[in-house]
Amino acid sequence: MSGREWDESDVRVRPNRRGTRPRTKDRPEHRDAVVGRVITVDRGRYTTVVAEDTPDERVVIAARARELRRTAIVPGDAVDLVGDVSGTADTLARLVRIRDRRTVLRRSADDTDPVERVVVANADQLVIVTAAARPEPRTGFVDRALVAAYDAGITPLLCLTKADLADPAPFLARYAHVDLPVVISRTGGASGRPEATGAGPDAALDATAVGRLHALLDGRISVLIGHSGVGKSTLVNALSAADRATGSVNDVTGRGRHTSSSALAIRLADATPGSWIIDTPGIRSFGLAHVSADNLLRAFDDLAPGAEDCPRGCEHRRPEDGCELDAWVAAGGAGAAGPARLASFRRLLGVAETEPAPEKELGS
Repeated sequence: MSGREWDESDVRVRPNRRGTRPRTKDRPEHRDAVVGRVITVDRGRYTTVVAEDTPDERVVIAARARELRRTAIVPGDAVDLVGDVSGTADTLARLVRIRDRRTVLRRSADDTDPVERVVVANADQLVIVTAAARPEPRTGFVDRALVAAYDAGITPLLCLTKADLADPAPFLARYAHVDLPVVISRTGGASGRPEATGAGPDAALDATAVGRLHALLDGRISVLIGHSGVGKSTLVNALSAADRATGSVNDVTGRGRHTSSSALAIRLADATPGSWIIDTPGIRSFGLAHVSADNLLRAFDDLAPGAEDCPRGCEHRRPEDGCELDAWVAAGGAGAAGPARLASFRRLLGVAETEPAPEKELGS
């Protein structure tokens, strides 16, 4: 062929074994999609509420589209649904898109796990539920939850249950200088016996505490977190028309038993439209591997005034590096709880310094 010019007849096109339809990465726009709110997730099925707070409100079960298979979809998410969105029994819609999230509450399994686990989306308030006794309260867990809340841009609230079993004052003194609303609840059965407190159908919550908590939750989307046995499900039952299973505390280990297996969004009873409470399963740990060091001090606002005299770029790790926090706390800053609060901050700071935040969100 060296003696003639090349032309189109010399080009051989191998036929496409998959047909002649051209491949494309363009996804359908789904302009006919309806918006739903995810209220729970169970084995690949997403229970959503469509046309919320309207006469056409209905519950629609959906499966996620293939293109979303690596994306975490959690209670609180606003999603787009197509297909059969009638909500009729035995029908299944298709979840094709997740709308922009206002807030995202994340945690890692522990402080060495770089994988983020999305807990809930679009929450306004984080209710940290802990007990005064059975199980014993842990300041470390509360501090971690506060860090996660501030990092996510969510308002924290502390709810202390079972205050009839132990004096809550020593525990709450740790947070006396923190801008943190606190609700104290006392529980007990009809007989008032401690063994009935905070567990089982015979438990009765303090009506005054429930009323105050209801007022703080009204008009917001709130997520409840805490260890098993602290009384989250009991609180949810008192605040809504739900009938979440409640459990007892092990007399040997002092730990609660898991009664909730998945997060569930439930309407707050007798409240403003759009008021939801999200009950989550009890957790053993709240890892902060995803939180940057810069956001930690926001969770310790009682220590923040002591950092104002620190040199620029101070890492707040050691006084010999110029950190003024130690001298400020020794002089009475942050009150009697100052040394313990500073120690807790330094422990969490060490975690954040050694475990950098992932660059992008991973699935749950």
